[in-house]
Amino acid sequence: MEVEMKIRGLMMDPVSNMPIVLLKDVGSDTVLPIWVGAYEANAIALEIEKVSTPRPMTHDLIKNVLTGLDALVHKVVVTELKDDTFYAVIWLEKEGHVISIDSRPSDALALALRVDCPIFVEDEVLKTSKQAAANPIPAVNSEELRKYLEDLDDDDLGKYKM
Repeated sequence: MEVEMKIRGLMMDPVSNMPIVLLKDVGSDTVLPIWVGAYEANAIALEIEKVSTPRPMTHDLIKNVLTGLDALVHKVVVTELKDDTFYAVIWLEKEGHVISIDSRPSDALALALRVDCPIFVEDEVLKTSKQAAANPIPAVNSEELRKYLEDLDDDDLGKYKM
């Protein structure tokens, strides 16, 4: 079963200095942090902030190609968490044919923001993710987020522990 999520924001993990995308369940307070690379976080941040660039970025290019091909992005889904790595699928439709495209979650999320399609996470991913918080993450203020992240165990940080 898929759970609809929204991007709640971006933040930096003070331990690993890696960007984190926070996904929040639209129907509850469950939050799923996904660690991403700096370039991917930048692509997401540019779209969240509605910053236009002089030339199309990669995800803008993908959007333009799909539009030119008359393909619609129906949804993106974070489908799996395996060995501390998240996996995603982009669901397209072209001329009545549904196509699934394997994707990194960061790329799927950056594209979803650009085409304004829903974002989902398989409930099994939420259940197996040690980082998924059943309670709301503190309000996005740096001191509270720092405290939240400091309280995570080494096991919670998976491959990003130092």
